[in-house]
Amino acid sequence: MPDQHTILVGVSSNPASLEAVAVACASAKTRRSKVVAIHVIEVSRSLALNSELEGEARRGEQILRRAEEAAAQTGYMLDTELLQAREAGPALVEEARARNVDALVIGIGPSKVLGDFRLGKTSAFVLKHAGPDVWVVRRGTEPSHTHPVEASRS
Repeated sequence: MPDQHTILVGVSSNPASLEAVAVACASAKTRRSKVVAIHVIEVSRSLALNSELEGEARRGEQILRRAEEAAAQTGYMLDTELLQAREAGPALVEEARARNVDALVIGIGPSKVLGDFRLGKTSAFVLKHAGPDVWVVRRGTEPSHTHPVEASRS
């Protein structure tokens, strides 16, 4: 039997990362893939990489719980992991390599600059350096959860 496909999702406090979890889980259900959600705590260079950062760890665990809840809403269970690294982008790319994943999924929010589109540092690094497929889930600018086409019909 061939190895199980694996999809890695980088999750953060950005609501778009929860949408990325939902997309990854929906795809995983059809492909019978495993989904792993990873939150990276970025450790300042002034601290040792293995420093105990209790507040950030609690926040990271909350983010991972929200990812589990988003996955459960799609009828899927995922694995979660909390990592500490200097920067999230390189940590996600390295995890994708180490786990030999088939896809790395990231969520990005709408641009804060009207009329412009910009990627953050983590997203740009992942897109430039990741070996597997990279799926970008962009959160729309609509304030409600209703699709814009559906909203115009009501």
